[in-house]
Formats: sequence, structure tokens, C-alpha cells
Amino acid sequence: MTATQSFTGDANPYGGGDPYADYRTADFPFTRYADLADRRLGAAVVAANDEFFAQRENLLVPGPAEFDPEHFGHKGKVMDGWETRRRRGASADHPWPTAEDHDWALVRLGAPGVIRGIVVDTAHFRGNYPQAVSVEGASVPGSPSAEELLGDHVKWTTLVPRTPVGGHAANGFPVSVEQRFTHLRVNQHPDGGIARLRVYGEVVPDPAWLSVLGTFDVVALENGGRAEDASDLFYSPASNTIQPGRSHKMDDGWETRRRRDRGNDWISYRLAAQARIRALEIDTAYLKGNSAGWASVSVKDGESGAWTEILARTRLQPDTNHRFVLPEPAVGTHARVDIYPDGGISRLRLFGSLTEAGAAALTARHQELGG
Repeated sequence: MTATQSFTGDANPYGGGDPYADYRTADFPFTRYADLADRRLGAAVVAANDEFFAQRENLLVPGPAEFDPEHFGHKGKVMDGWETRRRRGASADHPWPTAEDHDWALVRLGAPGVIRGIVVDTAHFRGNYPQAVSVEGASVPGSPSAEELLGDHVKWTTLVPRTPVGGHAANGFPVSVEQRFTHLRVNQHPDGGIARLRVYGEVVPDPAWLSVLGTFDVVALENGGRAEDASDLFYSPASNTIQPGRSHKMDDGWETRRRRDRGNDWISYRLAAQARIRALEIDTAYLKGNSAGWASVSVKDGESGAWTEILARTRLQPDTNHRFVLPEPAVGTHARVDIYPDGGISRLRLFGSLTEAGAAALTARHQELGG
């Protein structure tokens, strides 16, 4: 197994031009999972002990951090991230912060789940990033307040031990704790700035909630669905197609490069659990001159099951939500959408309910992971 590339130390001072030209990053394998701290899923930074220079909410803003070298405010340089003031020691004889001094932020995950990796991005924090970071996770039911999360009764599990990080860099950390988490505590030692936080993992939904819902979208990311593979990810990730709500702009869906052969593009998905599908939607919102021309949908039951087409190749219209009621329910654990010949869709919805076997498997996993 290849070790995850890490970065330490200052980046060079900004010298003009493209601020990302000297940005340090790596290809982290865990980024193929969904971002559990995505604002679209309902994630939030619920509290921080200090946000003197830059607001904590910036941590979860979609897209890369921006940098304007001329933007200053009343408190100093305006940064697109979370930045705390400089810590000081107790006296003139001891002006330095202690080894235990640190700043923290509490993050509610948008979808609870098993975390496979975390990226602490210090983009544009070249000499004002933290010396080290650490991350802890907790599983707390309901909607706890910041005060409740900081209570002595909450058990925090170390996901990333205190580790040196680099400035102006994507600092990636694989996580191997097989447990379901709802909240994170991000610590920076002793102070400084973090531009973005990304938390990659697998959604583990509450089976009791899905049981009460009865019929729901069994491929939705927030319900435990997952985009497993795709033929093309040139413009946007396949997981966009199972995000909550309708697409708000073109890059909020899935779009492929233009094909110059006789093939077609596709996405394969894992459902929340074995389900009985009764209806589906294929939405091409905001895809106007580049929507897929036709689409078909298939399901299979189990890893080794055979694919069965439940929607034959059907003409799609641009910027349109297409709805289909199946003549008979289709049972499966996986789904696949094929588009012809290329282009894109913004959302796929598969409406149904879990089978008894699917509900039992989901409940067993939820319990196994401490849910």
C-alpha cells in the first residue's frame, strides 16, 4: 500500500500570478467517496472557539478557496477560510503558547457515516497555517447543541492524531476507524488558518428513519446510495446525480466529454440496501445543449447478479425532469444508468422501499458500526 503523501513547512510568499501555481497536492485515493461534510447534505460548522480573522463557515464552502491579495478589512487580511488570532503565552517570561494550546471547530456531518479519509486544505495560508492538526469524531443522536457536544458525556474518538501539516497544501489523512460518526472536532495546534475541510466516506443511514418513510429514493446519497463507477468523469463527479434537491447549475450534474466513437457513457450505483423499485426520475436540469440524447436504466440483485433493464432506451429532453412508473416493481441492490451517446444528466431518482432482507442487512450494519 502506497503511503499518503504529506506536506510540512511554509509555502513561498505569494509572488503574483496564479496563486495555485505552487499549491501542493496529491492524488488521495479516498476522494472517490462522497464528501460527508457537503453543505448540500446539510453539513455545518456549528461552533468554533475563535474566528477573529476569518469565519468558521468558510471551511465547508463548495469549490476551492479564492485569494485576493488586495483584500484587507478592519481586522487585517481577508482570507477565504477559518483563521484564528495568534495565541500568546502567559507572561513576558513565557510568551509562547503551551504545547496543549489549540483552537477548535465543531462540524456536523451532513450525512452520518464511516469516514475513509479527511483533507485539511490550507490553500493560501502560506505562513499563517497551523503547525499541526488533529481530528476527532463522535456519534451523537438527534440535533445536539454546541454546548451538548462539548459536554463530558460525549465520547470523542481520534481519527487523525496530532500531525504536522504544510502551508498552501492539501493535507490528506486516511482514516481506518470502522464506526459511524455524526460530528467532528477539528483542532489546529496552536492557531492559524484552514481554508477547506473535506470528509470522505460512506453514508450509513438510520434504518428506523427509512422504515418510517416507507417509500423513498433508494439511490439517494443521503439515504445510503453510492455512485460506484462511471465511464467518464471529465467535467463532474457521478455522485452529483444522487445529491439532494434539483440541480442549480450545469456543473451540479454529471456531464461527460464528447464521444468520438460508437460507444456510450454510464454510471453504476449501489443502492441503500436491497430494494423494490416502483418508479424513477431522470432529470436533465440545466443541461440544454449537452444533455444525453437517450437513457436506459437497469438493476441487478447482488454483486454477481445479471443486469435487467427496467427502462428501455428512452428519448430525453434538455432541461427536463422525466418521470416513469414501472409496470411491475423491480428488486435489486445495484442500478446502472446508460446514456446515449454522451452528454449528461443532473439527477437520477429511484423510488421504492427496502425488502425485508434489505432492511435487516441495513439494521445489522447500523448496529455493527455503533449507530
